[in-house]
Amino acid sequence: MTYYGGRELAASFRTVRGNTITIAEEIPESSYQVKAADGCRTVANTLAHIVAIPHIQWYIQKNRLTDISTVNFSGLVGEMMSIENTPRSKAELVALLKAEGEAFAAYLESLPESFLGESVAMFPGTSPATKSRLEMLMSVKEHEMHHRAQLMTLQRIIGVTPHLTRQMQARAAAAPAPATR
Repeated sequence: MTYYGGRELAASFRTVRGNTITIAEEIPESSYQVKAADGCRTVANTLAHIVAIPHIQWYIQKNRLTDISTVNFSGLVGEMMSIENTPRSKAELVALLKAEGEAFAAYLESLPESFLGESVAMFPGTSPATKSRLEMLMSVKEHEMHHRAQLMTLQRIIGVTPHLTRQMQARAAAAPAPATR
């Protein structure tokens, strides 16, 4: 028996996605084409990329693939690029983040421990040679957090203090002063 299964993974993913949605809502639509540098994604493209992130794992897990080398990555990446490059308004991106995020979380919640414990072979020559389905599905959340950090940097560039920073500052301001001797 493990202490971290589908229900816990779904709850954790919902927390991460909720923070991403807050960032998406706080960035003005007029800044959705901002990017850190040439060759980087815009805010809009990053949010669309985050929407697309679960699609690869969804495909691997729903088809119960046991060897990653059998995946048609060019087709999946093409699907992701289509999602990422379709022009959308801020409202459309926020709605997609909410809908796709909840659908993925509901899927995670439905997964039994026995499924999450199964091994999937990675590409030949890579280390580790196998990963559990749980580890693979956790990577979706980790990937989103990576891109969310980029969005938080873009918030700073446009003059917005990220909500997580504001929350931390409020907790620090409300904390009692340390006792002096």
